[in-house]
Amino acid sequence: MNKKKVYAIKRGRKPGIYHDWPTAREQVYEFPGAVYRGFSSEKEARQWLLTGNTDTLKKSNETEKKIPPVIAPSEPGLAETVIYTDGAALGNPGPGGYGAVILRNGKQTELSGAFSHTTNNRMEMLAVIKALEHLPARDLPVRIFSDSSYLVNGINRGWAEKWRKNGWLKPDKTPARNRDLWSRLLELIEPLRISFTWVRGHAGNQWNEHCDRLAVNAARNGPWEKDEGFK
Repeated sequence: MNKKKVYAIKRGRKPGIYHDWPTAREQVYEFPGAVYRGFSSEKEARQWLLTGNTDTLKKSNETEKKIPPVIAPSEPGLAETVIYTDGAALGNPGPGGYGAVILRNGKQTELSGAFSHTTNNRMEMLAVIKALEHLPARDLPVRIFSDSSYLVNGINRGWAEKWRKNGWLKPDKTPARNRDLWSRLLELIEPLRISFTWVRGHAGNQWNEHCDRLAVNAARNGPWEKDEGFK
């Protein structure tokens, strides 16, 4: 059996030829409509990229995957504030950044920041915290859109509230992580009419994609602060 050693990416973050799967996977993971194939030789891979002709290629030498985009609402209603957020950490833990877009009263506000050593989850949470702290007024209902299931489930399923009532212990009696940020977030949302909605990352939503760019650029380029709460 021929072992796949070359990956051709026709649609992804950076189309081209890749000789190892981890690097290739970075270009297609959660990318909307990603199209890629694995081949046993670079010649076959380049032929497919250049001509799209697969008639002469054995099916056993190919893999193709297409991920349909999932689009979340992008624009706010007239009487609400919509916030999109994202977080990133290079190395996780490592240099991290957050990004947020606030859509309110027909105006768009962008926020971003970076930390020298942190985690993806902490940046996801901090993006929401910074956005809520930035609101000029809290008179309108707020809708949060995030691709972090950790964050959204922590609020919607009541995990964070239960941890707080339990002295920041989980049901198995182990300490809940990121208690400093969960505490700040719970205090911020208590007086608000607020909802949290999970959206699929890299699935074509313009604001989710924009927040991802803000977070990644911040993580890469700084300036970096110290995440005092990360242990």
